[in-house]
Amino acid sequence: MLVLVVITLYPFLYVLFASFSNPADLIQHRSLLLAPTGFSLESYKLVFENPMISIGYVNTLIYVLAGTALNLAMTSFAAYALSRKGVKFVGPVMFGIVFTMFFSGGLIPTYLNMKNLGLLDSRWAMILPSAISTWNLLVMRTSFAGIPVALEESARIDGANDFRILFRIFIPVSLPIMAVMTLFYGVGHWNSYMDALIYLRNRDLYPLQLVLQEILITNSTDSMMSTVADVDKGLIQETIKYATIIVATVPILLLYPFLQRYFVKGVMLGSIKE
Repeated sequence: MLVLVVITLYPFLYVLFASFSNPADLIQHRSLLLAPTGFSLESYKLVFENPMISIGYVNTLIYVLAGTALNLAMTSFAAYALSRKGVKFVGPVMFGIVFTMFFSGGLIPTYLNMKNLGLLDSRWAMILPSAISTWNLLVMRTSFAGIPVALEESARIDGANDFRILFRIFIPVSLPIMAVMTLFYGVGHWNSYMDALIYLRNRDLYPLQLVLQEILITNSTDSMMSTVADVDKGLIQETIKYATIIVATVPILLLYPFLQRYFVKGVMLGSIKE
């Protein structure tokens, strides 16, 4: 187990140590990196001075907050409707939903659909296409189906409608599954860059992951090194990449400790099928 932990953790520690290392010392280092080689915050300074990083951060936060809120609302509505007994056509509707897990329209039809809807180059292109995840819907539906019918019947006797039953009973007693859904959807939006790559051309709408992709894949670090002497650019370019990874990764990692206690319980509640 310890070996597995080390193997899993070391790549992240390597990136962390490299981001704080002196660029010249890091280039000359040849063995395992068990601590920063020297210490320098120059890479972080250059990363935070890059305007695209702040723009990407703001856009990503918007996509994560708005997208996750929409995901939770839409998934809750659908899961509630599909988990109640007596609802007509649940079987065919569920077949149609599950069918999309195996077959999709494909990239080009999806792109044309987004274009015809006028969603290209808009923030909606990052939020609406992933409003409901089929897998997450199935997990939440299974969790809702496990809530005793007596609770719903008692609420109806007291005059509650479906919206009140959902928001006042089902969601409060399903906090573990709601926390897990928040984590799943939130991480999905934070890491999402393919939709932005396909649907966005305006750089002011780029999420952080697309900015990160430009820096790491296309080596687009020149804009961050305008104040660096020419002789140092080749050295600091590598540490800039490591610092960018840390800046883009740490915020979402901080979310895990707050949701971890719900994670196992929430997944188990949603995955057990009787």
